[in-house]
Amino acid sequence: MKKRVLGSSGLVVSALGLGCMGLNFGYGRAVSKAEGIALIRAAVERGVTFFDTAEIYGPYTNEEMVGAALAPVRERVVIATKFGFRIDPETGRQAGMDSRPEHIRAVAEASLRRLGVEVIDLFYQHRVDPAVPIEEVAGAVGALIGEGKVRHFGLSEPGAQTIRRAHAVQPVSAIQNEYSLWTRGPESNGVLETCAELGIGFVAYSPLGKGFLTGAMNRDTRLEKDDFRAILPRFTPAAMAANQALVDLLGRIAGEKNATPAQIALAWLLARRPWIVPIPGTSKLHRLEENLGAVDVVLSAGELDGIERACAEITIEGARYPAQLEATTGR
Repeated sequence: MKKRVLGSSGLVVSALGLGCMGLNFGYGRAVSKAEGIALIRAAVERGVTFFDTAEIYGPYTNEEMVGAALAPVRERVVIATKFGFRIDPETGRQAGMDSRPEHIRAVAEASLRRLGVEVIDLFYQHRVDPAVPIEEVAGAVGALIGEGKVRHFGLSEPGAQTIRRAHAVQPVSAIQNEYSLWTRGPESNGVLETCAELGIGFVAYSPLGKGFLTGAMNRDTRLEKDDFRAILPRFTPAAMAANQALVDLLGRIAGEKNATPAQIALAWLLARRPWIVPIPGTSKLHRLEENLGAVDVVLSAGELDGIERACAEITIEGARYPAQLEATTGR
C-alpha cells in the first residue's frame, strides 16, 4: 500500500484509510463485532494503516470494535476518533453539541479506555460548536497533546476561518470534510486552499457518495428505516434517477481503464492533491479489495481534464443533507 503524509504534520498513513462507521452504525443492518473485527484486520493485512471511528458511532460500540481489532497491531496503525456531541445517556442518541474543554477531556479519557490505547493518534472535533470559541477547543486538545494522551488535532466540517483560528492556537494536522465527485464544496469554500496554505492534510469522508458512486444503487433502491441516507435529499428516487448521469460517466471511464466506477471515483480524489486521503467504508471484503485497487489506477492529465469537462455538464440534484444538518457544517 502506498503511503501519504497528512500535510506538514509528519503523520504518515496509507493512501486509503478505512472509515469504520458503517460497520455498525448509520447504514441500517450492522455486522457483528466479530465480523467487523475480521474486516478491519483484513484491511490491515492489505496495507491499510489509517482507521476512522468516533464515540457517537454506536454510540461507543464502534470504538470498542476498532480497538479490539487493532490491538494486536497497535504500533503499526493510526487511529482517529472524534468528540463534540452530547449523548443522551438514556437513549444513546445525539442531544446537541458539547465542545467545552471539560467535556473534551472526559471524551478523550473514555475513548482511550474503549479503544484500549494509551494515546489517540488523531482527535477531531466532530462538528464546530457555536457555543464554544474554537480557540478554547484548540487549547483543550493542545493540553491533551502536551500530556501525551493525543498526538494530533483535527477538525471535521469546519469553515476556512475556523481552521485559521484553531491553527493559530494548536497546529491542525488534518481536516475531515465530505469530498467526492458529487460533493465538491471544499474546492469552492476555501477549505482546500487553506489546507494547502497552512500545511494541513485533508481526509475525504464519503468519497464514494455514501455508496451511490459505486453504481450499486439506483432509483429503485429502497433504504431501510434506520439507514440515515433515507433522510438525505440526494437519495430520493427522483434525485438518484437524475444523478445516474454521474455514475454512467464513471462507468464509461472505468470500462476504458479496466477498473470499476468506485476505483475511478477514488483515483480521481487521489489525483487532486498528494495530501488528500480518502476513507471509504465498507462491511464487505470484496468491496474493500475493490476500493484498495484504486491506488493503482492512474488517471492521466488528459483523462482528468475529460472528467472535468464531462462533470461540468452534469447538474447534481438534491442537497447532501437536510437543512438542519447542513447548518452544522462550514462554521
